[in-house]
Amino acid sequence: MVPPRKMEGMLVAVVLALSLTEWVPARWASGDPKTLELLAETPINCLLLEQGTWSAEFAAQAAGRGVVTLGVIRPSAEPLEAARRAIQTKLDGVVLEGEFDRALVESIRETLAAASPVIVELPPRRLLRLDGSAPILGTYQGVWPGIRVEPGGAARARPTGGPWIDTNSGFLRFVSTLTDTPVWIANLPPKATVLPVDRYLHAISDAALSGARWVVALDDDFNRRLLAGDAAALRDWRRIGGHLRYFEEHKQWRALKPYSRLALVQDPDVRAMLSGGILDMIGGKNIPVRPISRPKLDGESLKGAKMAVTVEPASLTEAQKEALKNVARAGGALLNGPPGWKLPFPKDSEITLEKDQLDKVNDVWQGINSVIGRSNVGARLFNVSGMLSSLLASADGSRVVLHLVNYTNYPVESITVHLLGKYRRARLYSPERPGRELVLYPIDEGVGVDIDRVSVCATLVLE
Repeated sequence: MVPPRKMEGMLVAVVLALSLTEWVPARWASGDPKTLELLAETPINCLLLEQGTWSAEFAAQAAGRGVVTLGVIRPSAEPLEAARRAIQTKLDGVVLEGEFDRALVESIRETLAAASPVIVELPPRRLLRLDGSAPILGTYQGVWPGIRVEPGGAARARPTGGPWIDTNSGFLRFVSTLTDTPVWIANLPPKATVLPVDRYLHAISDAALSGARWVVALDDDFNRRLLAGDAAALRDWRRIGGHLRYFEEHKQWRALKPYSRLALVQDPDVRAMLSGGILDMIGGKNIPVRPISRPKLDGESLKGAKMAVTVEPASLTEAQKEALKNVARAGGALLNGPPGWKLPFPKDSEITLEKDQLDKVNDVWQGINSVIGRSNVGARLFNVSGMLSSLLASADGSRVVLHLVNYTNYPVESITVHLLGKYRRARLYSPERPGRELVLYPIDEGVGVDIDRVSVCATLVLE
């Protein structure tokens, strides 16, 4: 017979595990239970707390509101003792943020086993556990999304043309093909920087492009003003809550998969975990792409592909090479990286490449771009400088979703989208405006639709 206390712990663990996919996380800078009132106008229901804010009273009042509390533990903070204190404080679990020795992680698990808490790991990207064993797949490493500005104030140009957009979307897009578990990216705002609210909306939308969640984290000035009840901070906080709610109210979009006739095959190693790599170069041109992890490459994963790119063909098995040849036999195009060529490795702990390494990747990108040309591999977008997109579809192809994120500081207007296929209905959604019907018109390759403006993000749904 299971002891009552252990049974209670098991039931709590089951309830928490069942709701993991619904957790909307944020770092919280206060242990004052009164600050929980700030969550009322947001869907945030999971708080990451630094050790100085842990308290049983806060945890109890959060639980009464249906809010999960997780204590953040780092490698330098006596992790075993901190984990014990988190459970004694009645927190629902812990977040192990940073690079932990695996033996230490297992010791923490054993220490907390009787309480059955949730243990979330936020390691460096290169140490992500991609075997499906993590309840939540997350990392603290990320670039801060937005248009990169040079010291003189001008927007930096990317190799693909247009302004260089720092984004985590390529990395997250690839990770989403490897797991069905919730994905969190928990990068912090730039240090010693006061950010306008739109930059937070970019971070939320950048993660949502790939079905992931950004762990909301405010800069010090914003936190201070928000907790003090500053009117401008409260207004901006409501906007953040509105953007979070937008994606939570349409959570069915997270179940959709990348839709494109262009397949990109990558090995699931540290090089595929980069920001600013080939996936981001393709995304920077708003070309839909279907990432495929090399171990999952087969005829089924290539179904519908008219173009296939293999960055490192030497790693393919004979069966995988045959599956790619079938794309060519069906009239498709194949592009392989140069013989013996390998993607550069970033420096240890880095998630972007140095300029000389980036130049080498750009050479491969130019080859990809020349093959794609003006082909429509799912959607072609016009007048979208400063924007990124993500094209998704249901398993049967009856519903297609196009996410659009505008990283500029002004609305982008008069956008045109050409989509492959025939659709009878198009509807545009955004956080600022109710969903509305758009007019579809026929074009040679499918249908066209015009969008009047996108402020920060919008989603086009076709059926």
